[in-house]
Amino acid sequence: MKSLYMRIVLTTIAVMMLSSVLAFVAANIFYQYELKPVNDSKVTHVAENIKHFYETNPVEEREPYLQNIGTLGYQIYVVDPQGSGIFYGGEFRNQELSPSIIRQVQQGQVYHGIKHFPSKAFITGFFDNTLINTIGIPLQNGTETYALFVRPNVDMLFGELHIFLAVIVVLIILLSILLVVTSTRYIVKPITKLTEATRLISQGTYHLKLNVNRKDEIGRLASHFSQMAKGLEQLEAMRQEFVSNVSHEIQSPLSSIQGFSQTLQSGGVSEEQRKHYLAVIESEARRMSQMSRQLLMLASLDKEEEVLEKTRFNVADQIKEVLLTTEWSWREKELALNMQLPEVSICADQKLLHQVWVNLMTNSVKFTPEGGTISIRLHQDEQNCYVDFKDSGIGISEENLPHIFNRFYKADKARSRHEGETGSGLGLAITHKIISMHGGIITVESREGAGTEFHIRLPLR
Repeated sequence: MKSLYMRIVLTTIAVMMLSSVLAFVAANIFYQYELKPVNDSKVTHVAENIKHFYETNPVEEREPYLQNIGTLGYQIYVVDPQGSGIFYGGEFRNQELSPSIIRQVQQGQVYHGIKHFPSKAFITGFFDNTLINTIGIPLQNGTETYALFVRPNVDMLFGELHIFLAVIVVLIILLSILLVVTSTRYIVKPITKLTEATRLISQGTYHLKLNVNRKDEIGRLASHFSQMAKGLEQLEAMRQEFVSNVSHEIQSPLSSIQGFSQTLQSGGVSEEQRKHYLAVIESEARRMSQMSRQLLMLASLDKEEEVLEKTRFNVADQIKEVLLTTEWSWREKELALNMQLPEVSICADQKLLHQVWVNLMTNSVKFTPEGGTISIRLHQDEQNCYVDFKDSGIGISEENLPHIFNRFYKADKARSRHEGETGSGLGLAITHKIISMHGGIITVESREGAGTEFHIRLPLR
């Protein structure tokens, strides 16, 4: 059952049907063991009164009396000793009656046909209009003994029906309440678990396991809730790691700035040392400034409401512009550039993609030894634009390769700064974020000591 709506509808229908059946069965049992003996006694008392009046009044009044009793709502059957019978009042649906029963009554025994009427499932014998479902008593007519059989007719029995119906209605209500409470508890139980889980999450407990094995809306909600809790747990771990990394990255340059500043204030340093210390302070301040800008950029990229400002431009021209602005760095290290940059028009955020090429080019220059080579290849197909950045640098070890797009992650060799080099571990994280925002993919291939190659795929439209 995959729909909570259908579950509730079918449960309600099942409750109604089951409570009705159980109530009708219970009412029949109540009739068999409670009402039937009472009705038998009532009709026996009526038959005794008829007999008394019949035997104490003149013969000429007996026949009209029985006819009047029949019109008042009773069915009467009188049998003489010869076996001839007369009916008064309404007719019986089934007029079969064993001769032995008639003889027993004529011999003075009382026949309790109502009390001993056979019980049947979902049938109330009191309303069965048959001759055997009567009260039989001996009736004295002069010197002869007749057999008198009496029962209320169907019209009169409607007055008795209200008790039976009242019992059924009360039982249906009580059973429905009981079944609804039970079934509702089963439906609501997973929601109670989700409520408790929500409370735990609000208190910072994200490691939750909801054992809700259902395929309806609640089951799907529990599954999505578990995924959300797992995602929040990962986000919390990332947040703590982020705070730790930021604290570490800020503490390192601040310690350097503080230490060299105190040394300069103490005096006793040569002019050469003073210039060196000031250069270090400037370098560390520049690194903090760069990290601040990158953190602000990541924060802006992480906003859900961030909207890409897409325009159509030539990717080749943009990459050439980046090569021009970074020319001093790669020329200083005497790096060779191999370029295949045909014109490729793309619709994207020009400002953000400019940052991608700057980050990749800066990394390639930083980690490629003097005299090395950087290759940039641009090509396209009908749907995508492809950009490959390849260098002959120090490369990335296999164990570090899966983590290079994580924020603040720096491989061991990348951490060893050369003079004038700064790094925060945010550049590739920003690059990966920008490419993902454009619906693209960035992958990397690298081998330690053999260089690194980044492959970027971006949709043209």
